[in-house]
Amino acid sequence: MAETIIKLENVWKIYQLGKVQVPALKGIDLEINRGSFVSIMGPSGSGKSTLLNIIGLLDFPTRGKVIVKGKDAYLFSEDQLSKLRGETIGFIFQEFNLLPHLNALENVTLPMIFQGLSEDKRKERAKDLLIKVDLGDRIFHQPAELSGGERQRVAIARAFANNPEVVIADEPTGNLDSVTGKKIMDILAYFHQKEEKTIVVVTHDPNIASYSKNIVSLKDGQILSDHLTAKKFLWEK
Repeated sequence: MAETIIKLENVWKIYQLGKVQVPALKGIDLEINRGSFVSIMGPSGSGKSTLLNIIGLLDFPTRGKVIVKGKDAYLFSEDQLSKLRGETIGFIFQEFNLLPHLNALENVTLPMIFQGLSEDKRKERAKDLLIKVDLGDRIFHQPAELSGGERQRVAIARAFANNPEVVIADEPTGNLDSVTGKKIMDILAYFHQKEEKTIVVVTHDPNIASYSKNIVSLKDGQILSDHLTAKKFLWEK
């Protein structure tokens, strides 16, 4: 039986806009199993980013529970929550979010500073990750010297820096052309298959969602369907 690593129980997120309450999420029940590759799909305004932020412990639900590895995450103190997030979850964003004054190696080592690794070990792991994303010859380049696809690959390496159990990607190919976007998804598929990482991708693109077997369809803050596809990955053929 698959182990559930993140579970949402009757999660609501309601924003107060003046005197009006606007529900972004309405009673979401969702389980993300260890080792799964999940795509959350939906049109703009469906609640995808709000759901991602709650799965990633970046935001609190208005009501409902977020259970991470069997524990109610929001019963933790802020320090405990920050530690849980840092050790368990990596993030990849559409806008890359690299620090422009740091080179690729330094951007990847940054999350490891807060986990207490020595400088030598940080650099060794960062270099290894950059080689895995095919940037071994770009480790000392700053973001301005890299293409969009290369910057996103640096961001992927950074997301895996602390060896998280789950990596969440918010429209990771949204600013890239289709060829570059495919390369980004192939890299995520590699980490999923070779290193058994749990991947959650938020997208509106069916081509991106086709990389996952578990597709969650979201509309107006509610899950319309949550199903396993019958497709095989390229490496399974």
